Amino acid sequence: MKKLFCIIMIGLFLVTNVSYSLAVPPDFSGGVNNEFDYEEVVFISGEPVVVTGSGKNVSIKTTSKTDKITTVYKVTLEGVDSNGKPVELSRNITYETALYPHEDKGQTTSQTTVKKFKEQIEVDKNRYKLEDYQFSKSDIIDNRPASDYHAGSFKARKTYSINKDEGKVVIDITGNTIGYHNFWGSTEKQQIEQIIDWSGPNITNNQGVVDISSVDSQTRSLIYTPHTPNLTSFEHAHTRTTNRDMYSEYSYNLPLVSGKALRGNIDLTQEFLPRIERMVVPKFRDIGGHWAEEDIQKLYALDIFEGVPAFFVPDAPMTRIDFIRAVVKGAQIRISEPPKSSRTSRGKNTETAIFRDIPVTHPDYSFVKEGVNRGITSGVSADLFMPQSPLTRAQAITIVIKALGWETRAPSPGFATPFVDDADIPNWAKDSIYVAWNTGLVSGDASNRINPNQPISRAEASALVIKFLYYLEKELQQDHFISNVL
Repeated sequence: MKKLFCIIMIGLFLVTNVSYSLAVPPDFSGGVNNEFDYEEVVFISGEPVVVTGSGKNVSIKTTSKTDKITTVYKVTLEGVDSNGKPVELSRNITYETALYPHEDKGQTTSQTTVKKFKEQIEVDKNRYKLEDYQFSKSDIIDNRPASDYHAGSFKARKTYSINKDEGKVVIDITGNTIGYHNFWGSTEKQQIEQIIDWSGPNITNNQGVVDISSVDSQTRSLIYTPHTPNLTSFEHAHTRTTNRDMYSEYSYNLPLVSGKALRGNIDLTQEFLPRIERMVVPKFRDIGGHWAEEDIQKLYALDIFEGVPAFFVPDAPMTRIDFIRAVVKGAQIRISEPPKSSRTSRGKNTETAIFRDIPVTHPDYSFVKEGVNRGITSGVSADLFMPQSPLTRAQAITIVIKALGWETRAPSPGFATPFVDDADIPNWAKDSIYVAWNTGLVSGDASNRINPNQPISRAEASALVIKFLYYLEKELQQDHFISNVL
C-alpha cells in the first residue's frame, strides 16, 4: 500500500535550511493524518460527518522547480451520517505556488492558486458537486539562520451544485497560518473560518459557520538512557527521538438544513510513529559530578563539541571557532557548497579564504564561512578571525541571538539591561544581551552580573548551546501553540 505523503509547506520547500519532513496540516479543511490514515469533517449536508481514508485512497504529493511548487491532493474518504447513511467524498485538487525570493532582505514571498479541481460528496442520495473553486494564498517567510519563520493568509470560495439543479452550497473560507521550522522542531497553526450558505427551493434558514483550528507539530528530543549492567564499557547513552502529531478542533453553528439546529465541537488527532536514533557515547573522565555534566554529554552525543579521548576540560575558555562550530552544527544549519567557479577540474577548492588565519583547508572553515555569510558572527578585524582566542560571554550571547534571528527584538535605543554591570556591556552586544535575558536564555550570577567581557568557559558555553537548542525544540513550539493567528 502507498504511504501517505506529507505535504511540504507551500513556499518553504526551496528555501529551508534543513532537509526533513516539515510539520504542516494537509490542505485547508482541518484534516489530520499520520503515515497511513487521514480524516476530516465535512458539513455540506448541514450536519458534521467525520470521513476517513487510508492507504491507496489517500495521496498527497509535492513536486518543485526553481520558482514553482505543485501540490496534488487525491483522496477518497468514507463515513456515515447521524442516520447511519453512507457518506463518500472524492477529491482531486492541484495547488500551484509561485516563489519570489528577496535575497537582499533574507525573505521569500509566495502566491498560491488552484490549478485544477474536482470534488464530489455523496450523502445518502444527495450529490454535491464542486462546480467552481477560487483560491488565493500568500505567504511571507523570514529566512533566519537557525529557524525560518512564516505567516500567510488565504481566501477561498467553493461552489457546489446539489443534485445538478436542486440548489447550491457556497462555502466562503478565510484563513491565516503562522509557523516556524528548524532541525529541532517545526509547527504550523492554521485558523480557518467557513461561512456556509445553502440555497434552493426547499431550503430556508440557510447560513452556518464553522471555525477550525489546526496544528501540526514536530519535535526532536535527546533522551537519556541509563545502562543497568555493570560489566559494560559505558554507563549510559542518549537517543534522539522525533515525534510528530496533528490536532484539529472544529467549532460549528449550523442552521435548520438538517431539520434541527446544531452546535458543537469535534476534535481530531493523529500521531506518527516516533523515530528513534541512538547517539554516540561520551567517555570523558573530567566531567563526572560537574554542574554541566549533562549538557556536555548531550552535545558530545550530537557530535557538536569535540575533545581528546579522555578529557573535555570544562573550565577552560571556549574558543571562538569551537563555539561557532557548535552553533552551526547544533542547529543543523545547512553548509553552502563552494561555487563551481572556485573548483578545479579535479574538484579542488580554490576559493579565497574569508580570513587569512583560517585557510579553506581548515576542517572548520565551512562553519566559520557559514556563520559569517549568515550574519551570525564576524572577525575581530577585516581579515582576522582569531579562531583559537577565548570567546567572551558577550560574543557568545550575540552569536546565539543572531542565529535565532532575534537581534532586532530589543527596545528602542536608550534602554538598560537589569544587570548591575550594564555599563560594562559593549554597545554592539547590548541588544542581544537584553533579548537573551528577556527570553530566559541567560541570567546574571549570584551578584546579578552578566560579566560580558569575561571569557566563557567550555562548560558555560555547553549550557548556553543546550538552552539555544531547547528554544528551537520546545519554546518556539509552545509560543506558536498559544498564539492566536486571526
